[in-house]
Amino acid sequence: MHSQVDYNWRKLSGDKIEEPLKEAVISTILREREAGNKLKVCIGSDSLDRAGVVEFATVIVFLREKKGGFMFISNDRKVQKMSIKERMIAEVARSIEVAYSLCDVLDLYKVELEVHADINTDPGFKSNVALREAMGYILGMGFVFKAKPDAFASSSCADKCI
Repeated sequence: MHSQVDYNWRKLSGDKIEEPLKEAVISTILREREAGNKLKVCIGSDSLDRAGVVEFATVIVFLREKKGGFMFISNDRKVQKMSIKERMIAEVARSIEVAYSLCDVLDLYKVELEVHADINTDPGFKSNVALREAMGYILGMGFVFKAKPDAFASSSCADKCI
């Protein structure tokens, strides 16, 4: 099994990111700094089950303080029946894998990081079954955790990329 970090990454424009992800993130941070922008990074994933084929999208959102943002996108699919809870945890695992691979670089450049989970805090929603585990997983790895409605990287950005 190859890691999420090795998957094909692209920009919203569709342009493929040719260099390894870590290098692309470093050059992005340096370019944005040079332009005078303070960055924050939010990583999130979303998925959609289409008759036993689960499609995943993971995004790295670069927020420029008071100046909008942009993102890197990676898509993947898995042919497997998954419960809603399994899918939610698989989304979180993808986000954590990417966050973990980049956290040393983000720490080095003092870029704030959040991991977003497309999980509703309202018990009336199906995704809520995975909230405790996802929150424990993300916080246990030492990352800042955001769930819906504050998890825009997964619920708004990744959601549009599936």
